[in-house]
Amino acid sequence: MREAEIKKYAKLNELAEQGGIVIFGCNEDKDIPTGEIRQAFAVGSKIYNRSFDDLSVTESVSIYEKMIAPLAPETVLIHIGEADLTNFAGDPTAFDNQYLELLKAIKARNKKYRIAVVSLKNYENDPQIAEMNKHLKYIADSEQCEYGDISAKKVWDPKASMDAASFVYSIGFVHPLKNKRPLYDLVKMLFCYEA
Repeated sequence: MREAEIKKYAKLNELAEQGGIVIFGCNEDKDIPTGEIRQAFAVGSKIYNRSFDDLSVTESVSIYEKMIAPLAPETVLIHIGEADLTNFAGDPTAFDNQYLELLKAIKARNKKYRIAVVSLKNYENDPQIAEMNKHLKYIADSEQCEYGDISAKKVWDPKASMDAASFVYSIGFVHPLKNKRPLYDLVKMLFCYEA
C-alpha cells in the first residue's frame, strides 16, 4: 500500500513548485482540502499535502527524504503520532528520539525551514494522547519549532476568518498572504477547518 502512495506523490512532485507549504501527516490529513482552504484564505503559497495512511514516526525520515525533501518546502507542518500511540505507551523515549531524528533530518536540508509540530486531536480527553501531546510540545520547544495545539475542539468561525482576511487584503493593507503567515494560523486553517 505504501508503494502506491509513494508512486502517486512522486508523480505529483514532478508537477509541484519548490518553496511552498507541505503537510506531512497521516490518515485524516489526506482529506484536507488544501486548494479550497488556500483560495478561501488568500494564501499565496502553494500547499502540498504529503500525508500517508498510518504513517509512523519510525518511517518518517525515509518518507521525508523521498517525498518532501525534493519539494524544498519553506514550511513543513508535521502531524505524526496517531499510528504510534501503542509504541509510545511502551517506550516514550524511543518515540521522542525518532521524532527528534525527523526534525534533525528536516533541518539538515535547510536551517531556515519553518517547522510546526502539530498535536494530535484529543476531543475525548484520552490520557495517553494528552501525554503524547506533552511530549510533542516539549520536542517542538526543544528544537525551536512552532507547536500547533489542536488537541481540544475550539470555537472557531472559519467564515468570519475568511471575511476578515478578504477584507484586509481587498483594501490593500497587505500584499497577497505568502509563506510568512503565522504558522499557528496555517495549522488552524488546515487542521481545524471542520472543528
